[in-house]
Amino acid sequence: MAQHIHSNTPEQPAQTEGKLIRWAPYYDFMVEITSMGHASMLRRMTVDNAQVHPGDSVLDVGCGTGEVALLAKTRTKASEVHGIDPAPEMIAVARSKAARKKLEIDFRVGVIEDLPFPDASLDVVTSSLMMHHLPEELKARGLEEVYRVLKPGGRLLIADFMQPSQSILSHLMMVFTRHQGVQNGLEEMQKLLKDAGFSQVSQLKGNVLVIGFMRAVK
Repeated sequence: MAQHIHSNTPEQPAQTEGKLIRWAPYYDFMVEITSMGHASMLRRMTVDNAQVHPGDSVLDVGCGTGEVALLAKTRTKASEVHGIDPAPEMIAVARSKAARKKLEIDFRVGVIEDLPFPDASLDVVTSSLMMHHLPEELKARGLEEVYRVLKPGGRLLIADFMQPSQSILSHLMMVFTRHQGVQNGLEEMQKLLKDAGFSQVSQLKGNVLVIGFMRAVK
């Protein structure tokens, strides 16, 4: 994988219609709160459900501070791992983590609706707690981009909030994490994925509280 050299010039945030989260120093702590202490399980299940194999090329979109990408690199021996996020603050933290662990991971500022990768160049794309931040039209554009960069047979794994229910747990999660804006939840992604061209679209068994997993194949 090519080395990416980053200058000392501050990077600018990527232009996007999605929500931009820039509080990188507190991000890992907030993910822990959002998952009610299950962040490690969420990341592990994301990588497992994506069926990442040794030698795969992997992209984590909306990578935040890089934890899913780091896990994909260390746990599955993926050969080429990338992470993109529109916030340069997140990318800076992710690069620092990779440097400390001496892992070669390509973290860069970028957005799902304009992926900086060639057609049919990746085996796996993951998205964890990111899609609900995007307006509907942007979700559709982003999924078309993911489809474009995946190789035939490549896999997309989405981890996100499921549709809110009347359960006490669901109500508490939406209030506690301030995600009251989640209306349709993960379930809505099935139609969007099929419209983007994906097949074998399925919501997987096994959740992390009210966070579910959906996998699709190109």
